[in-house]
Amino acid sequence: MKNFILILIFLFASLNLQAQEHFVDKQKNNLVKFISKTPIESFEGVTNQIDGYMYWENDDLSNRSLLYFEANLDALDTGIGLRNRHMKENYLETFRYPYAQFNGKVVNEEKLSDIKSKVTVEGEMFIHGVAKKINLQGTVEKNKPSYRIQTEFTIKLSDFKIEVPSLMFMRISEEIRLVLDFFIKEKK
Repeated sequence: MKNFILILIFLFASLNLQAQEHFVDKQKNNLVKFISKTPIESFEGVTNQIDGYMYWENDDLSNRSLLYFEANLDALDTGIGLRNRHMKENYLETFRYPYAQFNGKVVNEEKLSDIKSKVTVEGEMFIHGVAKKINLQGTVEKNKPSYRIQTEFTIKLSDFKIEVPSLMFMRISEEIRLVLDFFIKEKK
């Protein structure tokens, strides 16, 4: 019986050694950007304040994967202080909803090369207190000890109950393009 328990402990330990758990590498040049384009005005808001983790087992990113990421909306900068303040106070309401969050899993991995994969991710996006199911596509590039994650996708502000302002000095598109380019590193 003692040998059986030792074998179970060894098997459990070896399975855990194959699990991969990574966290956002805050020392890297991470980017979260939104792009608004209208006929009257186009602008971008950017931040490097992203946090989160990704977990998978073995070498397959879609094997029992979990991922969670959040971006600090209160840190977004459009390059104009007054526009930042109006966007954060009147529309994003960052005093109540300071983070945009994504929680999901990789459902498909297509190897593009030895170090790069195209992934399909299913999950929920949380913005402005509203959760919406969303499917994303992106790439994961293995640059050991880091992994670079890149994705671009579009959201509608009305899906997250964010009023589209139409003031003369601030025109925002109903559809916002999101660009994420960030790095994760293995948990030590």
